[in-house]
Amino acid sequence: MSEGRGDLSQWREPQALIETGALEASLGAPDLRIVDCTTWLKPAEPGDDAPYRVVPGRAEYDAAHIPGAVFLDIQGTISDPDTRLRFMAPSAGRFADAMGALGIGDGSRVVLYAAGSIMWATRVWWMLRAFGFERAAVLDGGWEKWKAEGRPVSSTPVTHPPARFTATLRPGRFVDGAYVRSRLDDAGTAMVNALAPAFHLGEGPSRYGRPGRIPGSVNVPAATLVDPSNGAFVSLDEARRLHEEAGITPERQVVAYCGGGISATVGLFLLHQLGYPDLTLYDGSLGEWAQDPDLPIETGPQALSG
Repeated sequence: MSEGRGDLSQWREPQALIETGALEASLGAPDLRIVDCTTWLKPAEPGDDAPYRVVPGRAEYDAAHIPGAVFLDIQGTISDPDTRLRFMAPSAGRFADAMGALGIGDGSRVVLYAAGSIMWATRVWWMLRAFGFERAAVLDGGWEKWKAEGRPVSSTPVTHPPARFTATLRPGRFVDGAYVRSRLDDAGTAMVNALAPAFHLGEGPSRYGRPGRIPGSVNVPAATLVDPSNGAFVSLDEARRLHEEAGITPERQVVAYCGGGISATVGLFLLHQLGYPDLTLYDGSLGEWAQDPDLPIETGPQALSG
């Protein structure tokens, strides 16, 4: 589904990436479901019980979106409502109901995009795969690249007839804090922090709680995996280099985390494409870990893990 990257023979699943031109050529296909996943994180206000406010990008969608796209409120419809943590994976039933309500069925082709950051699209891609759906692609470069290229936009809200979506959570796609703690001293596990270096080093205050990182984890910031000029993914060779330089090799299990389980999925998307066989997401991430004084935390420079 990607025409802009030349030879995709190295990609494990090239159909999980779609370029803007290929999507424009597919507009109107009856089985296509385009999903705008835009979400904004705003500063917390006094009295908030979370490190940030989650604002769905509905207003931006209503102003302009890719023709045929529906809007997905990630926090409001496909996150667990029964936890103080944001963006936690919901039950299979809740996820299936939300997908079906958008008109996404078991036979649909799904294209995911977002404004602001590709991480919202990769988060939903990871969730779809975790619940057993493998017909989803991420739009390379997202909304900004689509607009910059002068491609068509619409302000007409879109709905589709409800569809039947089957969701079964695959084991190991999400892990909790207890699992992460049990792997802290395991040389076969690579803990990968997708946050910016300052957060990883624990420099200055952290909006997640105690500053710092999960002990022994290495840092591959999600921002380094995206081309700043157009918001598209870096090449697979660059993604491989960045991870291998951090000591992340295919024989190790990768446990990815960030602040809330969102930006970590950028790295997981590319590691999946590189063929890494054992990938998982610490869904609670630092939003959970840094708030629990019984869990160890580390600051400052460190040697490579493993």
